[in-house]
Amino acid sequence: MALFKGAGVALVTPMHEDGTVNFEVLESIIEEQILGDTDAIISVGTTGEAATLTEEEHIEVIAHTVKVVNHRIPVIAGTGSNCTDSAIYLSKKAEEVGADGLLLVTPYYNKATQNGLYQHFKAIAESVSIPAIPYNVPGRTGVSIEAKTMAALYHDVENIIGVKDAGGDVGKTLDLMRIVDEDFCLYSGEDGLILPILAAGGVGVISVLSNVAPKETHEICAKWFSGDIEGARKEQLRALPLIHALFSEVNPIPVKAAMNLQGKNVGPLRLPLTEMEKEHREVLKEEMIRYGILK
Repeated sequence: MALFKGAGVALVTPMHEDGTVNFEVLESIIEEQILGDTDAIISVGTTGEAATLTEEEHIEVIAHTVKVVNHRIPVIAGTGSNCTDSAIYLSKKAEEVGADGLLLVTPYYNKATQNGLYQHFKAIAESVSIPAIPYNVPGRTGVSIEAKTMAALYHDVENIIGVKDAGGDVGKTLDLMRIVDEDFCLYSGEDGLILPILAAGGVGVISVLSNVAPKETHEICAKWFSGDIEGARKEQLRALPLIHALFSEVNPIPVKAAMNLQGKNVGPLRLPLTEMEKEHREVLKEEMIRYGILK
């Protein structure tokens, strides 16, 4: 069974100017997301700057998110790591504080074999009882989960329910969908490919765009599921220039800049991420105005 169907937001982690986590703003942006019909909150993933949070901060952000959401929509915690033991620790803590599910990024830098990936995800998922979603993003981690490996994890490990697919190759996605069953939960990991992933049998998107346009991102999925294919297509195409601007620099640099332009006060980024280049920021601002989410 899907943890959620539709558009889940890969939420940023707001910071004070001194780089500490801003829990007050975190609460306000969660409330805005729920009012904007977001279907799930994904806490402390790539967009949430998981790589530069301490383990204590990581757990605190997940716990605060769970508390604020208060069962209104699912909360999925990013607890992946390139160290299996660290991922198990974070996953157990996320379950303890009430997360509904886990998002587990492919281990980065190690460049594990397919057997290594299988054993890594299996060990993490079997350490908890809540659903787990591996996150395939080879452009950031240097390794890709092959279709056969993902299918084996899905068939062999009871609480591995699907995948967040940011591989960018819909042909490979179709290879995977051919060898799993109809209960497999495929989520797009790329805002520019929501519609193709839904057409491949997907159940939604884990979205960066939703941080600045929750209603609009939700509507792409909602229109598709209601049978309004043309409406969904138009919404996807209308969003593409803004999506390109949101990825003109490495995520989450542009989306934090966009949210600050909207007055959400999510603050700075932690090094080694830096503030958005001026020329990219101007293009982003123009696209936000064109899309209707900035005056």
